[in-house]
Amino acid sequence: MARHRISQAVVAKHLHLSQAAVSRRLNGVVPFNVAELDVIGRLVNVPVERLVSLEVAA
Repeated sequence: MARHRISQAVVAKHLHLSQAAVSRRLNGVVPFNVAELDVIGRLVNVPVERLVSLEVAA
């Protein structure tokens, strides 16, 4: 999200979560659910399919 200049606080607001909860998800402690990925995809204009792709973008 840093690439898109979107802070964890902004993501948290859109997901109706705390910034700490978003941080736990980004650090892999808690998995994102599909609805959360959909919201993030819309924020960064990236399809959910790309967010969950196992391929690493260069």
